[in-house]
Amino acid sequence: MSLPKILVTGFGPFPGAPNNPSAELALSLARSKRVARFARVKAAVIPTVYAEISKLSRLIEQEKPDAVLMFGLAGKAPWLRIETLGRNRASLFHADAAREKAGQVLVRGEASVLPVRAPVRRLLQAARSTGAEARLSRDAGGYICNAAIFHALVSTKGKKPLVAFVHIPPPRGRIKSRAGFRSSLPTMAAMKRAGEAILIALAREAEASA
Repeated sequence: MSLPKILVTGFGPFPGAPNNPSAELALSLARSKRVARFARVKAAVIPTVYAEISKLSRLIEQEKPDAVLMFGLAGKAPWLRIETLGRNRASLFHADAAREKAGQVLVRGEASVLPVRAPVRRLLQAARSTGAEARLSRDAGGYICNAAIFHALVSTKGKKPLVAFVHIPPPRGRIKSRAGFRSSLPTMAAMKRAGEAILIALAREAEASA
């Protein structure tokens, strides 16, 4: 039996984050020799633009992965956040990378909240097994990350892929403010180790449920 296929995504730059580390992480995981023993990985970088989120749904349809693992940047938390919900809402205040804003409701006619289809506690344990500080989160915010979660869940409703989302903090050494906050941030290498562990755990779950 072939290894499970995992689609791993990160996001491009957006206002306040000209170099989005989630894209770097997604691409590095696709090159990981450790991960290659457990999964076939396809990586993609999604523009941080509401109008482009539909590309994620088309990519899922095209690739037909066994699981989808999305990474996004959370600039105000010093730990990894494994999201548990996608909400059918968007902020009316924050513009995307194209300086556009979404409507308050992302997908009309859909539920206000959808749970992610992933073993979030196993993913949490996997991240923590590498020494990373990680927590479950019930609020992915009102920006592109939440929109991606919700659209991915809607577009795969009734289909097989597991869908997971992990918010990462800015890597240590990549921000210039909040000196006290800087010292508690993980390095990019540490987040890659955690990302590998999360991806492997997700691949094992996808293989078991196939």
